[in-house]
Amino acid sequence: TVPKVINIIQQSNSSISAGDVKEGKREYIVRAEGEIQSVKQVEEIVLISEQDLNDRFGRVTVNDIANVEFTFKEPRAVIRFLGDQSIAINAIRQTGANVIDVMSGIKKTLEDLNKNILPELGLKIEQVYDETIYIDSAVNLVQQNIWMGGILAIIVLIIFLRSWQSTIVIAVSIPISVVAAFVAMSLLGKTINVISLAGIAFAVGMVVDAAIVVLENIFRLKEKGENIKIAAFKGTSQVWQAVMVSALTTVLVFIPILIMQLEAGQLLQDIAVAISVAVLMSLIVSVTILPALTSWILSKETTGKKFQLPILDNLGKYVAHKLLSYVNYILKSKSYALLLVSCIIFVTASISYLLLPKLEYLPEGNRNLIFGVMMPPPGYNLDTLTNIAESVENKIKPLWSVESGEESIKGEPPKIKNFFFVAIAGGRTLFGASAVEETRVKELIPVMTKSLYGEPATYGFFSQPGLFVRGYGGGRSIDLDIIGPDLNSITATAQKAAGLVMKEFPRAQGNQMRPKPGLILGAPEIQIVPNRIKLADNNVTAAELSAGIDAFNSGIRIDEITVDSKRMDLTLMGIENSISETQGIENIPIVTTNGKIVPVSSLSNIVYTTGPTQIRHIEGERAVTLQIKPADNIALEEAINVVKEKVILPLENEGLPADIKIDISGTADELTTTWKAMAINLLVSIAIVYLLMTILFESFKYPFIIMLSVPPAAAGGVIGLSLLNLSTFQPLDMLTMLGFVILSGIVVNNAILLVHRTLQTMKDNNLTANEAILDATNSRIRPIFMSTLTSIFGMLPLVIFPGAGSELYKGLGSVILGGLSLSAILTLMIVPPMLKIFIQEKI
Repeated sequence: TVPKVINIIQQSNSSISAGDVKEGKREYIVRAEGEIQSVKQVEEIVLISEQDLNDRFGRVTVNDIANVEFTFKEPRAVIRFLGDQSIAINAIRQTGANVIDVMSGIKKTLEDLNKNILPELGLKIEQVYDETIYIDSAVNLVQQNIWMGGILAIIVLIIFLRSWQSTIVIAVSIPISVVAAFVAMSLLGKTINVISLAGIAFAVGMVVDAAIVVLENIFRLKEKGENIKIAAFKGTSQVWQAVMVSALTTVLVFIPILIMQLEAGQLLQDIAVAISVAVLMSLIVSVTILPALTSWILSKETTGKKFQLPILDNLGKYVAHKLLSYVNYILKSKSYALLLVSCIIFVTASISYLLLPKLEYLPEGNRNLIFGVMMPPPGYNLDTLTNIAESVENKIKPLWSVESGEESIKGEPPKIKNFFFVAIAGGRTLFGASAVEETRVKELIPVMTKSLYGEPATYGFFSQPGLFVRGYGGGRSIDLDIIGPDLNSITATAQKAAGLVMKEFPRAQGNQMRPKPGLILGAPEIQIVPNRIKLADNNVTAAELSAGIDAFNSGIRIDEITVDSKRMDLTLMGIENSISETQGIENIPIVTTNGKIVPVSSLSNIVYTTGPTQIRHIEGERAVTLQIKPADNIALEEAINVVKEKVILPLENEGLPADIKIDISGTADELTTTWKAMAINLLVSIAIVYLLMTILFESFKYPFIIMLSVPPAAAGGVIGLSLLNLSTFQPLDMLTMLGFVILSGIVVNNAILLVHRTLQTMKDNNLTANEAILDATNSRIRPIFMSTLTSIFGMLPLVIFPGAGSELYKGLGSVILGGLSLSAILTLMIVPPMLKIFIQEKI
């Protein structure tokens, strides 16, 4: 029988432990003549040895009853690359390993293989996808933006100061702060990546703020006739507290982000560290190095005539005159002041509410790779799956660059650089493609999806893998889980839900849906139910029946042997193992212990039925999941609302089975959790900023006045994001949300300067409240606009220059730019009238 043959062969290829030798305390081994290492040794294994009446031995070896030969296993997958049979190798780096270093080592290895080893075998290995191409492009773009932002910030300084000496004094804080950020990130174990470099790029325009305020105050005292060294000392002393608090408000808003444990929090920490270190270093530079440089460089400054810019000079004078006229007018009445401020806060809050985009989780990035999975009806074998995949291959073959050249025709999709598919036995096929024009790879998604049209009951799910996603089918998606105890009810409900989903998210508009498992209940299945009575009558056990069926159906692995130092499987296969019809199962021969050969049908009942292709459980219950990937121009929050209102609600109104429940999970669930955490972090950041300012002003009312600059900044951020959406789709993802957190820390800086200057002037010069407010406004207009414009132009390249990686941070940049721009004006319109309402006439 099959089990006896298996047992004999296994014993011939193994060792048996017989016990220990007590004296030497060594294991005593009973070995066969040696491990099987050739076909001949397998053939010579004795299965039966019996002595006849003449004392002669009759032996039956494996060679007497079987053919022993080298062959290949039945393929479990078929892989084709650009139309040729291939083998795929996937390199996965260890957690924490640097992707640049890993890819560099892979490239060197591939070069060595293609040069020295593979040509002799007639083979070639090609790298289908290189993750570092996108990374290198993104890093180079950010580095370019850092340089460009720094240059623009310096140009703004020159326009305002009209002195290269003064510009050098302030600009020196840029390289010192940037270098300090790199050093700190290295000490903290942070890597230099696209996100951290973007944080440094954002900081380029912010690090000069403190230096501008200090230098402006030194200049003011110098113009009053003070000695340059005395002016440097007094000028720094007068504003260092306000500058320190301004810097600390920028840094402390990141505290909730730094302790955030969610996935998005780990990503945002790189920006938080980069900006925090750069700003803190700029504070140190502004109160130490800058006064010393000022007293040295400006003492040598010539009194030559400065260059003139009539248009900008006249515009600056006009804006300053109008703002001072407005402040002078509004200070005449507390009622007017309160009414005006109330209107500004109400209008800006309304703008924020009305224009705020829908939420998104994390930006997807724009990697040059399209990945997809095709789910055919259950029961398709490998040959059928391969034929379907080849039909898809033929449909898109005209787009291959190797077939039709690399240049695409205007109005048509980009040419395909690489294309492969992997047909896997068991019912799925994976596809992958990359584009010659890397930035247009997303245009291949509808092409790949359309290539599946016409295949009955076949679902295709194609997507561009996100930067923060591993594997396929994940990333930006909504998982609609139908959960219950009965698979029939679950599948029926899932089919209704799938119909509603396809209606609300049509494939023609770029939406996709993937059921897990399939919506067709079960795959064709043959069940062999042993008949205990018939087994007993023929003296056959259930194990012997099972082994016989396995051997004659697809083969049964007996053991592992070593041939020419290579390990390979030793498999027992019946001559009728290539069963092509279901009826062939009934005729599989089973050998009884009496030597009789009977068919399977005489020992068991054959049942033709269906069975599940996959068993999916959620919280211990059976489930079917519809994975919905909305089109790129639909925000995830908007898609979630559609699923709730247009899919789940109609199903509930129609009446779900009592034991069926529907939940939303996946990225949608992560979005909800992260959004709540970010909202709480924003409130905590605002509270931290407020409490910090109460320490400086020793009052709760003056920080309240300063915090009124936050709503206009938020409105400006929303307007900036809306303007960006006019040219490109940009939802409110979690990276963009960080822009509002950063704004809450930096837009209060201008208000701090105004309030601090007003209170200081009243105390030192014995002025009235109105006089002090006017003096503070007049003296702070120039540094406010100078610091705002350097920040804006320092960050502007991040928003306007397209390229790899820019999709990650341009939303964040547009929020900060819009917030800074609007708050610069509205802060000067809000703070003076609020000071009029709350300030005391005598300090």
